[in-house]
Order: sequence, then C-alpha cells, then structure tokens
Amino acid sequence: MHQKTKSKVVAIIPARYHSNRFEGKPLADILGKPMIQHVYERAVAVKLLSRVAVATDDERIADCVRSFGGEVIMTRSDHVSGTDRLAEAADSMDISEHDVVVNIQGDQPLFAEEVIEQVALPLVDDMTLPMSTLIYRIIRPEEISDPNHVKTVFDCHGNALYFSRSPIPFQRNPEEPVSPTYYKHLGFYAYRKGFLVTFVGLPEGEWEKFEKLEQLRVLEYGYKIRVVLTDHDSIEVDTPKDLERVKEIMSLSL
Repeated sequence: MHQKTKSKVVAIIPARYHSNRFEGKPLADILGKPMIQHVYERAVAVKLLSRVAVATDDERIADCVRSFGGEVIMTRSDHVSGTDRLAEAADSMDISEHDVVVNIQGDQPLFAEEVIEQVALPLVDDMTLPMSTLIYRIIRPEEISDPNHVKTVFDCHGNALYFSRSPIPFQRNPEEPVSPTYYKHLGFYAYRKGFLVTFVGLPEGEWEKFEKLEQLRVLEYGYKIRVVLTDHDSIEVDTPKDLERVKEIMSLSL
C-alpha cells in the first residue's frame, strides 16, 4: 500500500554529546563500533527509508558519523529538546510538507528494523494523520510504577488519550480478579514534516509542564497521535550500566 503514495519516509537520528547521566554517549564503544554507528546501520537497512541522517551540534559526533560514511546535518546548539533539533534538520532537507519524518533515538542500538515500518506506515497510509508512535504491553510489573517508563491509554481507534509517568489506568479496587493491561510508550515517533514544524512552534502545554512529556503538547492542542502496538521492546542506553547490558546482549548474538 505504501508504494502507491508519493510520500517519502526519511529518518533523522538526533544526537548530542552532553548528557547529565552519560557524557559522550553516542560515541560509546560497543564491540568495536561507536553506538551511533550501530543505530545508523540498523536504520539504513530499513527498506522503507529513502534517507537517513544524524542531526547534531557537536563536531566530535559529526566527525565520527562522516568517518563511517554517514550523513550529518549540523544544527544549532541551543535546542531545548531532541524534537527541536529534529525539526531544524527536517526543515533543511529537500522534502515536502507531506513527507514522513521518523525520529530514531540515538541511544537505542538494539531496535528491531520492523519497528520503523510499524511507526511510519500509519502516516504513509493515511494522509490526514499528523503523528504516530509505538507502545508495548508491559510484562515486567516493576515498570508499571516506574516513572521512567511512560504509560499510555488510547481510544478504540488507536489514538492516544493521555501519556503519564503514573500508572494509568488507576485500579480503584485492587481486589478485582482482573488487573488492567498497561502499555508503555516507546520513544519512536513519525511525524508529517509540516506538522513537525508546527509542533515545535506551539507554546509549552500545561500537562507537559508537569509530566515533562513533550507528546502531551500535541494532545493538549487538539492533534491526534496514532499509537501502534509492537511486539518489540527497545532498550535505551541512559547510563553506563545500560551500555554493559547492551554489550552483553550483542555479544550473545554473535
């Protein structure tokens, strides 16, 4: 179906050097390659993508990406979020307002290639959709109460109703024989290029301010976010400890 549309699908990987929990994270070595290279190589293997680029303001990251033949888009250094960096990079690319931009996190070197198609195809198949993202059914109970794992609820059409760091829905009667199914949000997004530029121009939302979740701004201003349930969980490298876990998983697959 997606072959009939004129929409292109491109991927941008925002990458910054400075991180409170893990300085220089994109350049961290994983089995002889920097993490950003692992992410980039997985992205270029996705057939749906017509172009992949890394967006950064740091010359160390840029030099690294160029060294393995990757495309770099240099951006301003004063961006508040990765989405702002993404929008600047997308605006500099020769793509139309209707094309689809996939945001691939630079700290997820183990993502399954299939998830990129899963997050992008709703926008390819429905030109009215502005944005989509992935969710995963929580199977580890400790993640339900963990504020670092963002939970979501959605309507019968698969559109997000809310995202929260709190467990949603709240089970008022814990003695009920059946517990709710909880879904966590995974940090893969696809945007219509024109909407991405609109989104970063919107003032901060009231709920976003408290939850510290950008996607709530989209809902608060009345736009839709289509959520896509995936069977693939994704490990984010937030700390050096996470990096060791990723190295262990990758070494087992060799």
